[in-house]
Amino acid sequence: MAGLATDGSNADVSLLYDINGLAADAPRWFDRVMEFVGEYGILLALVLLVLWCWWSVRRREDETQAVSSVAGLVWAPLAAGLAVLVNIPIRGFVERPRPFVGHQGLEVLASGKTDYSFVSDHATLAMAMGVGLFVANRKFGLMGIALAVVEGFCRVYMGVHYPTDVIGGFALGTAVTLLLAPLAMALLTPVVSAVARSERVGWLVRAKRADRTSGPERATPLDIPEPRSEDNDLAA
Repeated sequence: MAGLATDGSNADVSLLYDINGLAADAPRWFDRVMEFVGEYGILLALVLLVLWCWWSVRRREDETQAVSSVAGLVWAPLAAGLAVLVNIPIRGFVERPRPFVGHQGLEVLASGKTDYSFVSDHATLAMAMGVGLFVANRKFGLMGIALAVVEGFCRVYMGVHYPTDVIGGFALGTAVTLLLAPLAMALLTPVVSAVARSERVGWLVRAKRADRTSGPERATPLDIPEPRSEDNDLAA
């Protein structure tokens, strides 16, 4: 089943040449930047985005929202790893060679790629992380999905994947994350809730300032009784 794209008249191959052709016209330093971004940079940025999201949601005053969001953040990398595992039999079944194997004139920016092309692991990982972030927090999730799209573009730009490899990775990462999210959240939420109640590691779910409502600075004001009528009479 290696014939997903075999000739230049195929739209998949044509788009591959169009995007990868940008690398041939770009300065060498820019190609090196794109290689780093496509191979490591976007994935590192997604990890940092997850940490940023965690730092933000744990400062919420509402414990239920914090627990739910942190559980979603735990699910994001788990979903990414699971999606890549699901991809292993898919790649073995489709057995699609890398585009530079059957097509000449490509500017290949990453050497040593000997495994199969469909589905792209990088695209799968990135989109699973992005969608997992969206489950936890929509604002950060949209940023994560945008990074995943950039990752997919970089993989085609580098000449190591067809566009349909990337689209397949996006679909696989999204499907695994969303389809298993209800089960994952049902399992993870009680665990995260128990962590939140712990005195030692509760800070992983809720920042200390989120608990300040119970501290002395938020203590209930003392009730000062009103003067009794007898005192007023005596004063008169």
